[in-house]
Amino acid sequence: MFTALSLVLCVTAVWWCSTGAILLLVRRPRHGRAAVLAVATVVLCAAALALHWSSRLTTIGGSCLAFAAAVLVWGWIELSFLLGAITGPRVAGCEPACSGWRHLRHAIEAILYHELVTIAAALLVTALTWRAPNATGLWTFMILWGMRISAKLNLFLGVPNTGEAMLPPHLRYLGGYFRRRALNALLPVSLGGAALLCALLGNAAWEAPAWDYRAAGLTLLATLSGLGLIEHLMLLLPMPADAPWKALRTAPVLHTKPGPAT
Repeated sequence: MFTALSLVLCVTAVWWCSTGAILLLVRRPRHGRAAVLAVATVVLCAAALALHWSSRLTTIGGSCLAFAAAVLVWGWIELSFLLGAITGPRVAGCEPACSGWRHLRHAIEAILYHELVTIAAALLVTALTWRAPNATGLWTFMILWGMRISAKLNLFLGVPNTGEAMLPPHLRYLGGYFRRRALNALLPVSLGGAALLCALLGNAAWEAPAWDYRAAGLTLLATLSGLGLIEHLMLLLPMPADAPWKALRTAPVLHTKPGPAT
């Protein structure tokens, strides 16, 4: 019980800290973004190696390492997007009259490269963990990917709280693809699916042998699904989406010496 609680608290801390770190890093001046992405890419390479190695470890530590490695891989994907390095061929919002399939096509064009890179990363993660006994890293990435796809679709279809404040200034045009409305047909499905996944994983973790790497991995995944559920619930709440990280958002931007623009 103590181990499970520790894992839940650790995942929650990782979620809060990693999201806050990304929000802080993407607010750096334009000339500092290349350095941030370069360092993040080095971390990505190390995370890929750790993911491959940990997938062969059948220990609680192996499950924790696999989870952390997958989160770092996902963090690079999110960071490269929010820095504006990998987005899409369209770098502007739609005209007010744009709607229907044309509006959808423009939305896809705005994030096309990002989505292709995410698919490539998913294939890489799958290859690195192929037929390995510890699949915690693989499923961590897949849950993060699934939750992000669901969130993007819900933002496009319309939710009460679009969370545009979380977009850095250079990506504010993406807010033009968000729709503000009371509810859309997909959101209840997303909430129900996230809740069901959390319950199933939590139950599997409860039934798994104690002090086993599978129980640890399932606990990590169940907690991650629960946090995904919370993120979807925040789309409904009348509060800033970045409220848990508001202090970071209002912190002064760090300035560095000018360098080559990216």
